[in-house]
Amino acid sequence: MSPYRKMDLLQTLADLSIRRACGFAALGIGTVMLALSFDLELAFRSGAVLTSIACGVIWLCAWWSPRRDVRETELWSMLAAERLHLTRGPEAPRLQALAGRILHERLVWHGERVALAAMALWICTGLTMLLRFVFAG
Repeated sequence: MSPYRKMDLLQTLADLSIRRACGFAALGIGTVMLALSFDLELAFRSGAVLTSIACGVIWLCAWWSPRRDVRETELWSMLAAERLHLTRGPEAPRLQALAGRILHERLVWHGERVALAAMALWICTGLTMLLRFVFAG
C-alpha cells in the first residue's frame, strides 16, 4: 500500500473516530438546548457553555495526543480491524508515528470547527440578551 493511501486511510479513520465523539456531544448539547428552549437566552447560553467545554476537551486531546501511545486509541483499533497486516510487522512503528501525527492534526482541525460553533452560540446568546434588553425596556 502506498504512503498516500495509508495517510488517506488514517485520516478517514481519525475523522470517523473524532466525528463520532463530536456527534454524541452534539446530540447531548442539542438535547439540553431543546429542553431549555422555553427561554431562548438560557438555551443559547447553555449550548455555548457546553460547546466551549467540548472544544476544550478536543484541544486537550490534541495537546495530549503526541504524548499518548497511539495503540491505545480508537483510531488504532479501527485500523487493526480494517487492515490487521498494517499494524503488525516491521512497518508498524512508522505507521504508529504517522497515525499519531495525523490524529493530532485532525483533532486540531475539528477543534477549530467546534470553536467556531461555540463562538456562534456565544454571539447568539449576546444577541438574545440584547433583544431582551431592547424589547423589555
